[in-house]
Amino acid sequence: MENFEEYSTYFVQDIGSKEGAVSPAIVQSASFGYGDCATGEGIFDGSVKKPLYSRMGNPTTAKLESILAKMDEGVGAVCTSSGMAATTLAVMSIVSSGDEIISIGGLFGGTYALFTETLSRFGISTSFFDVDELEAIEAAITDKTKIVFLESVGNPNMRLPEIGKIADICTKHGVVLIVDNTVTPMSVKPLVLGADIAVYSTTKIISGNASVLGGAAVFRAINVDGEDKFKGERYKDIHKFIKKMGALALIPNAKKRAMRDFGMSASAFSSYLTLLGMETLPLRMDRIINSVEKVAKALDKEGFNINHPCLSAHPHHERYLIDFKQGCGSLLTIDMGSKEAAFAFLDKTKLPTITANIGDTRTLALHMASTIYSDFDEKQKEFLGITDGLIRISIGLENPQDIIKDFIQAR
Repeated sequence: MENFEEYSTYFVQDIGSKEGAVSPAIVQSASFGYGDCATGEGIFDGSVKKPLYSRMGNPTTAKLESILAKMDEGVGAVCTSSGMAATTLAVMSIVSSGDEIISIGGLFGGTYALFTETLSRFGISTSFFDVDELEAIEAAITDKTKIVFLESVGNPNMRLPEIGKIADICTKHGVVLIVDNTVTPMSVKPLVLGADIAVYSTTKIISGNASVLGGAAVFRAINVDGEDKFKGERYKDIHKFIKKMGALALIPNAKKRAMRDFGMSASAFSSYLTLLGMETLPLRMDRIINSVEKVAKALDKEGFNINHPCLSAHPHHERYLIDFKQGCGSLLTIDMGSKEAAFAFLDKTKLPTITANIGDTRTLALHMASTIYSDFDEKQKEFLGITDGLIRISIGLENPQDIIKDFIQAR
């Protein structure tokens, strides 16, 4: 094992218990008794740290939130029912009608649809830029800009943002930066690089075995004693939470301005399954990122049209070597040139499971244009890097040589 040793010990030690039941407890209850009126009052005003109601938090989920916050060096986290719920919670806890979002790079289709179709119905507009358009991104920031949003790795265009430089732009202009870090937990630390919120679909590699939906938003601490963008007029709706909760303000802001009213709560059983998956996350991630490079390089030599930044021809290859030394997740893409060729290839493979998920223990594959992006117009698909023959591959735990052989025989 070469990577992620720093996580291996505390994941298993913090998730398990030394006394009583070793496996995390599943607290399967919708409501909780307060015992007396004064305790109930304290729970509701935040002075008593006990469960309020499972829509607002559950002890099993709280354990998962503490592990995720520690992983990202955040002050806390809020877990949700899915990855899209986590993105929605993070965004909707900050924006109001008339606000603007800047979105950078290739985006998962669900996120793109949220920004272009759903949020636009509520008077929230989004502008889209490539990861390298830093000057245009900075020029696009206005008094109405509330969020800059990006993925740590473009899904599925495989373009890599310079997160630190984008964070500097956001800090300079006092704008929130949200990073979808779903494909690179542990490999990338958005909050350390200057982001304010990291969001995850824990359904993917964090849980790792297609057994459970889940999501999470991890928040940085508010700088109570010094300058902080959230203290500015742009984010005046959050000031009351800063006054009451200090460094933790973004957590009650997310729970009260999004989770309470939209109800995207994680279930106790889902959080339990996700905790079990996290125990082996460092081991799985280490093997997968090594396998991805082996598969990408071998298939490239065989003449496949592979898109992965480990390849020298990729426009962000140098960035990959410098900023992504612990890999960029489980993904690579193959362009077969046409839908017909892509279908023929996938139908002839034996190892991949054809599904819309990523980050699984098993290798997954999907033709993008006919599935997730089937209702996108040509201009949208061009911006997102979706071609007629594009196949997204998520490498699993299988022997990489077996994957390589299978893909070669299927061509």
